[in-house]
Amino acid sequence: MNIIQRVRGLTGKAANELIAAMPTPVITIDDQARVQDVNSAAEQLLILSRAAVVGAAIRDVIGYEVDPEATETPLVAYGEDLLLTGGRSQRADVLIAPWPERAGWRIITLHAHPSAAPIARRSRHGSGTATAAGAAAMLAHEIKNPLSGIRGAAQLLESGLGDESRALTRLIRDEVDRVAALIDRMEGFTDTRPLETAPHNIHAILDHARSVAISGLPPEIKLRERYDPSLPAVLVHRDSLVQVLINLIKNAAEALGPLGGEITLTSAYRHGVGTVTERGGQRRSLPIEVCVIDDGAGVRSDIAEHLFDPFISTKPTGRGLGLALVHKLIADQGGIVEYAREGRPERTVFRILLPRAPRPEPEAAR
Repeated sequence: MNIIQRVRGLTGKAANELIAAMPTPVITIDDQARVQDVNSAAEQLLILSRAAVVGAAIRDVIGYEVDPEATETPLVAYGEDLLLTGGRSQRADVLIAPWPERAGWRIITLHAHPSAAPIARRSRHGSGTATAAGAAAMLAHEIKNPLSGIRGAAQLLESGLGDESRALTRLIRDEVDRVAALIDRMEGFTDTRPLETAPHNIHAILDHARSVAISGLPPEIKLRERYDPSLPAVLVHRDSLVQVLINLIKNAAEALGPLGGEITLTSAYRHGVGTVTERGGQRRSLPIEVCVIDDGAGVRSDIAEHLFDPFISTKPTGRGLGLALVHKLIADQGGIVEYAREGRPERTVFRILLPRAPRPEPEAAR
């Protein structure tokens, strides 16, 4: 029995409750082809909340043109390429049928084809963090302390040498400082203390990271925002998330190169996404999505799957620690970070999925 047969004869609350419970993405539009309602499955597919799409033209929501005049004509279109939030491309079968009880209204069901998984994804269970923490702890202990002795010895030698020899001691000091700075960065992986998370407005965090990052961007790069203003509070460690966002924006700017381009920050509510917690194996929902998207060419396919592993870098002078640290900071907050190439034309997407803050208890329950 299809959805039209299920809702035929139902009106008002009963019809709405049935559509809301359907596991298939369902969108209802009025006689002007504007969205009037979506169910939870459609919110999950669109990665948009109901409040963000109601009233919008259906072509702006799924990238598919629906004839506003053909209100009484059923339509089935197989294998359509839909254009969703953030330039995502989704192939789906589109079924459109009139709603018999509401003149001019139609019901659209979307049957999505299986799509490829993100190229690179890291959650708390990835091996990259453990590997980086072990390597950092060992190197910090075995290397950093002797470095200070080497630097001190070079300074003592320098006072009794000629200009030519002093140039060599300065070289020693400079190289010691360079290695010490690298170890300082790696020591960030050895801190296994849990981050103290609290409810925050995700858009306030995004705005702060944007204001910090934009000061260092060349004029050839445009930084744009596309936010869902209806998002609830997110449960995060604010400073760590700001650091992650600044790092990703900086990486995106470097990926665009000297010709510049566009970086887009997005936020959305994504139903049904979660991860299994380490303790008890319980599933934790991660509905708050934040993306940093750029027009760059992406990374080479041979390293894409290992992008969040330590010591993997696409930059000639890179150390391969920036994205590994991004992964660690997000995982420490119970979230997931992933890399993908999406849209038409393809763009680079770094997607962060985070837990929402618990709803405050009603006053009467306290």
